[in-house]
Amino acid sequence: MTTIPRLLMHVHHIITLDLSSNKIQGTIPQWIWAKWDDSLTDLNLSNNIFSHMQLTSYVLPNICLALLDLSFNRLEGQIPMPNLLITGFSSSPQIFDYSNNRFSSVLSNFTAYLGQTTDLRLSKNNISGHIPHSICDSSNLEVLDLSYNNFSGLIPSCLIEDSYLSVLNLRDNHFEGTFPYNITKHCNLQTIDLHGNKIQGQLPRSLSNCANLAVLDIGNNEMADTSPFWLGRLSDLCVLVLRSNQFYGSLAYPPGDSKYEEYFSKLKIIDIASNSFSGNLDPRWFERMTSMMAKFNDTGNILGRQISVISSYYRDIVAITYKGQYVTIEKILIALTVIDFSNNKLDGDILESIGRLVSLHILNMSHNAFTGRIPPQIGEMRQLESLDLSWNEFSGEIPRELTKLTFLGTLNLCENKLDGMIPWSHQFETFDNTSYEGNAGLCGPPLSKPCVSSSNNPNEEAHMKISGDHVDIILLLFIGVGFGIGFAAGILMEWG
Repeated sequence: MTTIPRLLMHVHHIITLDLSSNKIQGTIPQWIWAKWDDSLTDLNLSNNIFSHMQLTSYVLPNICLALLDLSFNRLEGQIPMPNLLITGFSSSPQIFDYSNNRFSSVLSNFTAYLGQTTDLRLSKNNISGHIPHSICDSSNLEVLDLSYNNFSGLIPSCLIEDSYLSVLNLRDNHFEGTFPYNITKHCNLQTIDLHGNKIQGQLPRSLSNCANLAVLDIGNNEMADTSPFWLGRLSDLCVLVLRSNQFYGSLAYPPGDSKYEEYFSKLKIIDIASNSFSGNLDPRWFERMTSMMAKFNDTGNILGRQISVISSYYRDIVAITYKGQYVTIEKILIALTVIDFSNNKLDGDILESIGRLVSLHILNMSHNAFTGRIPPQIGEMRQLESLDLSWNEFSGEIPRELTKLTFLGTLNLCENKLDGMIPWSHQFETFDNTSYEGNAGLCGPPLSKPCVSSSNNPNEEAHMKISGDHVDIILLLFIGVGFGIGFAAGILMEWG
């Protein structure tokens, strides 16, 4: 539909109106708000092309509106807020989704209108200003999504320290200050996304009181702290993003901690790239990530959670480096597994235990100082789609076991000290020379540098053996043909 059906103007009583996912453009008329102000509970106008709203006030007249979804339109100006006069409907939860529009402002006291609101989404607009501390009076609020706006100032500490929120998403704004540190054991947060702000200081140890925390993303901030290994005690943590901060020091586990065997058991995505972590990797890092060690039957499921409110579902998002590109994934598949330790100061060998992560999809260890040989055990990670070990100090030959990675779409081994013949079979036949640049000792296709024949080169020996076998077969064929011709000639002469 391209217009709102006019026959609706003659309907006297409507409880639910859903015109979503059409091509209706222009203005949302005044009558759609006023005609059913005492009956309309659910109004969904999302995924259209509305650009304006005809309103006499930015406080909606509907006294029992429980669901308002205006997301994915082109609406501008100020955001209208729900009416507080909910007589007879005081126990009804309210869900308001204004995301993915062009709204530029909100009422200065908008928090006063959130008495029954459980789910408020304002993401991807152009809203600026501060979050008033009065938002903490909204005791029913479970989801607060203000991501991708221009909010600034301090984050009200009550949103993390002592709130009933399940989801707090303040991603890509201009918030500053420090991470609230006095977090109580009443913490219900399952998602904390502060990615892309200006948060400084340390990550508070009291964050471990958020026992249900599943997603923690504080990437692209200005935090400075040592390795938060203690986060491993959060048994539901599956996404941890610390990238592009100022974390430093060793990634070693604490000595004498008897509970380390349970650390990070559900972790599926860990991104600590672009920090200053240094030293060798503790072998226990990969030994406890049991969620990456087995295949699951949840390939099509999306990472998110059902909020206690009926019909309210929140989907987490994450930004990762995938096949050489930094991309934002708004529908995270539960089966997606990622390890990104790139752009740090890590050294020593990569642990052979990494081969146990058979369900890992993306492995990025680039721009460190790793030495030794590439572990052939990586060839056991048959689900691997992207492998980046570039800009390290790996030496020796490329393990032939890596040719078993039949799902591998991106390979980067540039700027190391690798030598010998490049394995040339299966998926490796699809990679060009850009995967191997900066390794003076490598030879063979796809490089233009030929390999010098050597009995110590197993690839060359195999090639020579195959060639020798071909010659033997040809000689036998000739002998057989000659014997047959001679035998036939003898019979013909006898007959003659």
